[in-house]
Amino acid sequence: MTPDFTDTHCHFDFPPFSGQELESLALAERAGVRRIIVPTVTADRFARVVKLARDYPPLFAALGLHPLYIAQHQEAELEQLAGFLASRPQKLVAVGEIGLDLYMENPQFERQQRVLKAQLKLAKEHDLPVILHSRRSHDQLAAMLRRSEVPRRGVVHGFAGSLSQAQAFIRLGYYIGVGGTISYERAQKTRSVMAQLPLTSLLLETDAPDMPLAGYQGQPNRPERAAEVFQELCRLRPESAEDIAAQLQHNTHALFTL
Repeated sequence: MTPDFTDTHCHFDFPPFSGQELESLALAERAGVRRIIVPTVTADRFARVVKLARDYPPLFAALGLHPLYIAQHQEAELEQLAGFLASRPQKLVAVGEIGLDLYMENPQFERQQRVLKAQLKLAKEHDLPVILHSRRSHDQLAAMLRRSEVPRRGVVHGFAGSLSQAQAFIRLGYYIGVGGTISYERAQKTRSVMAQLPLTSLLLETDAPDMPLAGYQGQPNRPERAAEVFQELCRLRPESAEDIAAQLQHNTHALFTL
């Protein structure tokens, strides 16, 4: 089987990839990672990510305002996002990275919810799926998604919640992002969740340069390591590697229509 993976979540607009795009893409290609979705975190990165997707065939863009940067997100940034989405840039596949975060210091949670609600509305208007960030906020996020009804649904990326929380998102029609957390023996809860969820609900990701895999602590994570996340997932699941790879790709294309 020729490997054919998509890293559905990689911040390729950050170091160590910025300025090293061709070398980084060649390493990914060698590992079988042939497509990479690049979500933004702040409005000042929209143009850069759109240009990356235009300039490099393996890259696809997602535009959104990340909750960790809530202090930067004003009405003007939401208007910028609306303008970019209305222009429908080439290879735009999602609104993201958006979501909720109760782990950060001073979360300004009411404001986070207002910004997320506005972005879910934009996703609905422009018929795009969403890439969702959620830390210590799964129940609150699920409640908002129930009320906001995004027709194209989306993915809860880098998921590390409980099985029942994952199942709640899946019942709402959302996918669950599998990342490098499963490479850690101590992450028994997340490993168990990913072993039990339906394969039809999983997507492969790295969150590079964040979330390094076991054995790479202290180093920037990289998109080619999606292949190692896949290998770890195969060790946890009963299905064959071929079936897992085929279903992950099917899920990716069904959500993002790459």
